[in-house]
Amino acid sequence: MYKDLITFIRDWYQTDQFIPLHEPRFKEIDREYVLDAIDSTFVSSVGEYVNRFERDLAAYLGVKRAVVTVNGTAALQVALNLAGVKAGDEVITQPLTFVATANAIAYNNASPIFIDVNRDTLGLCPDALEQFLDQNAEKRGTSAFNKTTGKRIAAMVPMHTFGHPCKMGQLIDLADQWNIPVVEDAAESIGSKILTRHCGTFGKAGVLSFNGNKTITCGGGGAIITNDDALADRAKHLTTTAKVNHPWEYVHDEVGYNYRMPNLNAALACAQLEQLDGILADKCMLANAYNAFFSEIDWCDFFKEPDGCTSNYWLNAVITLDKKQRDDLLKTTNDSGIMTRPIWQLMSDLEMYKECQKGDLKNARWLHDRIVNLPSSVRV
Repeated sequence: MYKDLITFIRDWYQTDQFIPLHEPRFKEIDREYVLDAIDSTFVSSVGEYVNRFERDLAAYLGVKRAVVTVNGTAALQVALNLAGVKAGDEVITQPLTFVATANAIAYNNASPIFIDVNRDTLGLCPDALEQFLDQNAEKRGTSAFNKTTGKRIAAMVPMHTFGHPCKMGQLIDLADQWNIPVVEDAAESIGSKILTRHCGTFGKAGVLSFNGNKTITCGGGGAIITNDDALADRAKHLTTTAKVNHPWEYVHDEVGYNYRMPNLNAALACAQLEQLDGILADKCMLANAYNAFFSEIDWCDFFKEPDGCTSNYWLNAVITLDKKQRDDLLKTTNDSGIMTRPIWQLMSDLEMYKECQKGDLKNARWLHDRIVNLPSSVRV
């Protein structure tokens, strides 16, 4: 049943060896920049490549500022802090996401509230959000509070799953009505757009990830992106151990974090960013090829970018008929040396988050039982 798919993937990558889900591609420019950073001896969190990557990334995304960090989780933790999330607060997010989304909330000693996703975006559903807020929230002064728990709803974190944009216009409208700051988890969606606007640029802040399996990578790495200069300045201060700027004194004026991206990683990130347009073009070609292949198949559907959006197709995905077929596809492909994977366990089912408040998660559960990710590496 899956023989044609296995043949298609092997022909695309032109190999009979193991095919990973998403591996990085490095060229001479990557080596050149990393060796230059090594030769400079500035390999830690101070160096020109750190500053350069922040400038180049902000320019690429069309935002005022980018503050780069050791990873995307650290970026999200700090962005939530700067959005005003405090101990004992609650943060609305989706159950269909990587665990870092929920963990970053917990690192701020806050609790997630899990709201259902849309089947056509895989991201936070505005209708489900509106229903939850109408039934469970009330305004007190300038903030929204949960009538069930009595806690403040301090922020909202939509996540652009596999690089497919959420319905940000509707989500931002709802957030504005309830005075809830939005922090976008754009960890998977660099290069993805809603019309002409990049994901991660709609909320108070957005965060990106440059982990080894992302569209562009520097091994680890993340970024906070924002049009708020004051927020960016605070982000840079907090992620640099809250050290007061001085030629030689070591004075720290609050509890900060050692979260700045090292110059060695930033050098690789600069090189990767220069290649991003070519990478996105190659990923688009693969997505189109998958779409054409699955248009002739009746046992699953290829997941396509939402209307009015441009997805980076970080990870290509299909939706099978049911869980049994999902598991059959996973076993057959992995047994054949082609790495595929299911979507993450729902956050609301994990031991540490199963007692958190949640809405009706029917779409998230339906998708969880059917999604399979396919090899998505670039060839350029």
